[in-house]
Amino acid sequence: MRGHPAWELLLPAAAAPARQRGRSLREALREAVRTGRLAPGTRLPSSRALAADLAVSRGLVTEAYEQLTAEGYLRSDRGSGTWVGGAARAAAPGVRDLAPRPPGLRVDFHPGTPDLSLFPRSAWGAAQRAVLAELEHRQLGYPDPRGLPELRSALAALLARRRGVVADPERLVVCSGVAQAATLLGFALRARGHRTVGVEDPGSPEHARLFAATGLDTVGLPVDAEGLVPGAPAASGVRALVVTPSHQFPSGIAYTARRRAELLVWARSVDGFVLEDDYDGDFRYDRAPVGALQGLDPERVAYAGSVSKSLAPGLRLGWMLVPEALLDEVVERKRTMDLGNPALDQAVLARFVTSGGYDRQLRRCQRAYRERRDALVEALERHFPGTEVTGIAAGLHVIARVPAEYGPAPRLLERARAAGVAVRPLEDYGTAAPDDGAVRLVVGYAHLTASAVALGVRLLAEAYGAEGRPPRGRPGAA
Repeated sequence: MRGHPAWELLLPAAAAPARQRGRSLREALREAVRTGRLAPGTRLPSSRALAADLAVSRGLVTEAYEQLTAEGYLRSDRGSGTWVGGAARAAAPGVRDLAPRPPGLRVDFHPGTPDLSLFPRSAWGAAQRAVLAELEHRQLGYPDPRGLPELRSALAALLARRRGVVADPERLVVCSGVAQAATLLGFALRARGHRTVGVEDPGSPEHARLFAATGLDTVGLPVDAEGLVPGAPAASGVRALVVTPSHQFPSGIAYTARRRAELLVWARSVDGFVLEDDYDGDFRYDRAPVGALQGLDPERVAYAGSVSKSLAPGLRLGWMLVPEALLDEVVERKRTMDLGNPALDQAVLARFVTSGGYDRQLRRCQRAYRERRDALVEALERHFPGTEVTGIAAGLHVIARVPAEYGPAPRLLERARAAGVAVRPLEDYGTAAPDDGAVRLVVGYAHLTASAVALGVRLLAEAYGAEGRPPRGRPGAA
């Protein structure tokens, strides 16, 4: 083996202190195999020869060979020596980060992301310190799978006050965001014989993916300016569906009182259930938020929400108020899935809510997001005259209906990408392209400063004008 490139890797191991020499030799051999410096099929010197070369005892080398053979790094053929095995593979350099972060963008208008710089670090840190000082030892054990009692009580009071839900803490399940809430409900529905779930069209693609993971198919149900189109749930044959009635995603409308009532009549008629995804229901800028659908019939509506838009999605903290008929199945599935959310995180959120910190955070976010929405509407009016912003003044995104003169959509989106601006058309969320030729864009703004919002719209307008058409003034103006 002398002269082999892996030889030098073993020299530091041979020079290690006597008590560490055997372990160091084994680790050096493993590393040489993992990194490929000892390639599969390489024949190693005999234990006697290697021990002599390294000036160590033969017993150390023999022990290293035997241990690595047992682990699969080496193979030993009786009478023919020791060889590098083929089971080990070199580790990829570094650790990959699979978080969704589109590269090379100057402005990202993708919807659904809050401003993470608004996270209340000082107040959250104070709550953490208080919890660590006061938390009883027993509370660090396996929690009630529904969540810590103090958090369920705090959330029930908060949701009853802010969202008008019927909030029984005994029927509130703390979960890892709305995504897990939908998954838990999907498993419970499938156990009761459901095979399909209705989803809004247009709607969030995530709903279909989440229910597919539980073995349920989804069918799109059309949404108009008032909510789900009457008769669509009955015609589809489903007995469960998921809706965003307070601020429909992505169209931005709020369900009318009539459509809410029709939805509940349908649920009762088929002995069905509705999952209400209240993903950004706290953010209404022109008047008080529309109350939750669940308050009208808590036995037919499961209500789900989270702190992903108000605090940060990385906290993975949410909740679901579950109809009595589904509660046992949902809780048991939560128990087998993860034994409950981390106790410390739950205790900190409970402290943050009861201390008033959460209400202060919501007010802070509302002020910032309203200013950014205003900046977006103003920039669209200035750079794309004739653009109509639809939907209620709420949430973290708008629908911008850009006149047909700026289309077609593929051309406008291609220019946006070339300018380093990310934006998505409404048809990406399941709806067909409009017949009038207008381009309908789903524009997220909450995570951008007002100046970044204005920059993004200006860059898009300049990219459009680069094709020989004016970036300002009405389309076709001289």
